[in-house]
Amino acid sequence: GYLDEQFIQLEELQDDDNPNFVEEVVNSYYSDSARLIRNIDQALARCATDFDKLDDYMHQFKGSCSSIGAKKVVDECAQFREHCAARNAEGCIKTFEIIKHERALLRKELEAYFQLVNSAGAM
Repeated sequence: GYLDEQFIQLEELQDDDNPNFVEEVVNSYYSDSARLIRNIDQALARCATDFDKLDDYMHQFKGSCSSIGAKKVVDECAQFREHCAARNAEGCIKTFEIIKHERALLRKELEAYFQLVNSAGAM
């Protein structure tokens, strides 16, 4: 699946006092991660690749992904960081495209999930 047990832990924190907790955390993830994606895109676009900076950005991004349990994205982040360590710009670029794709797929899955949860709650 797209998610790991961290997402279940988030769901367990949601209660009647904060019925939209998980959705708020996920929305916060998407706004934070969008900023990090822009930073990584800009760093990859530079002629002289700063692998240390890229690795730092990806470390932050991976932590953000871990916070919602985005397993597939986290796995690709680890691959990206390996390419940084090997100073492999082409590997970074290819893996980053996969990361963006997996993040978009996860977003669609989560939007469908929240739509289902919200419609069930309205009954």
